[in-house]
Amino acid sequence: MLYTINPTLEIERVGEEFFLTFSHDGGFKSLKANAWDLLALKIILDEYDHLHLSKTQGIELKFLQKVLAHGYQEGYLIRRESQITRNEAPFQGAFFPDESYKTSETFTIQWHLTNRCDLNCRHCYDRGRIEELTLEQNYEILDDLYNFCWEKGVFGHISFSGGNPLLYPYFYDLYKKASEMGFGISILGNPIAERDLNRLCELEIPTYYQVSLEGLEETNDRIRGPGHFRKTLAFLKLMRAYEVPNGVMMTLHEENVKDLIPLAIFLQDYTDTFTFNRLSLVGAGKGLTPSSREAFFEVLEKYLELKNSHSYLELKDNFFNYILYKRGMPLVGGCTGFGCGAAFNFLVILPNGEVHACRKFPSPLGNVHKSSFKEIYHSRIAERYRLGSTACQRCRLFGVCRGCLAVTFSYNLNPFEQLDPFCPGPIET
Repeated sequence: MLYTINPTLEIERVGEEFFLTFSHDGGFKSLKANAWDLLALKIILDEYDHLHLSKTQGIELKFLQKVLAHGYQEGYLIRRESQITRNEAPFQGAFFPDESYKTSETFTIQWHLTNRCDLNCRHCYDRGRIEELTLEQNYEILDDLYNFCWEKGVFGHISFSGGNPLLYPYFYDLYKKASEMGFGISILGNPIAERDLNRLCELEIPTYYQVSLEGLEETNDRIRGPGHFRKTLAFLKLMRAYEVPNGVMMTLHEENVKDLIPLAIFLQDYTDTFTFNRLSLVGAGKGLTPSSREAFFEVLEKYLELKNSHSYLELKDNFFNYILYKRGMPLVGGCTGFGCGAAFNFLVILPNGEVHACRKFPSPLGNVHKSSFKEIYHSRIAERYRLGSTACQRCRLFGVCRGCLAVTFSYNLNPFEQLDPFCPGPIET
């Protein structure tokens, strides 16, 4: 449950009116309850099933969440502590910069609705045809995800992806339903036509829309196809016109490492955020060559310096923390805000309902049509992915790094036992 009653709450009835008194911000607060207040209290006190209430009474879940959020803002409801927390034994002695790195208030699903795509990128993780789920089957996934997030006391976020997620035949129906249920929504996709962006925004402006570039024009179009670079720049401008928060992602390897810094600078007038991750040698990516470790750390250093004057640059790779720690500087959240977030604050759903710990390499945990999110999340294999490599456990950065399991896997190493091949070596505790 996301909210509970403030234990100091006292309710007094005077005639037909109700008055609430409770401790708040170091003192006491009193207010006359309005309709929203009474509804919020009734939902919590009577332990209403949100999904059932929504379906039987025709009330949008988003509205019910607004009512409860109102109670939280007033102070007579309090947030329940998130159950998405690093409480496994190996993390008990790990170094964390502060408590915020141990517990996530949000749980994210990267949902690959389809493998259909209008591009043919040279590093694509999976071009295989996978049977897609029906709209009703995907509605059932939304219900299960909602129940999981409510029980865990976290906000739910869905990153729709693919392939190109908008090529899923029922994309807009599913997007609309996710919006009505109050999920945070983002898109990880390709440039789309203005009419499609307008239709998307009429339903709900996404929290962000991420596209990809793989370098400056010549390099990018060699990887993603002729004309893609200019088409993406035009789409970034279009998103700004529609006030859609946007971001650009780059997949780093030997062929484009030299373009990282020039591209990051070039995009300053185009995007709200820019970041990158390392190539995983999976799928079509096997045909490319990773950058050397020396070139990788050299570009990390340059990127960190550039960030001092370019605030839109984000630090996604976990090894930024290796450099920051050595410099005595504040650490960052890395890949998902908690170092590697595989099966922690993050899961992946494939078009056929398979659930994976990470999209960048085969990491199957189950299928949402055979098991619930709760069962999958608490499975033994999911717990194993959350812990990462045992070789990382002696490192002082174990709580906020653990390298990249996908990169380790793609070098034919055991991601549960061996170090990320780019790791300079554990910082002993």
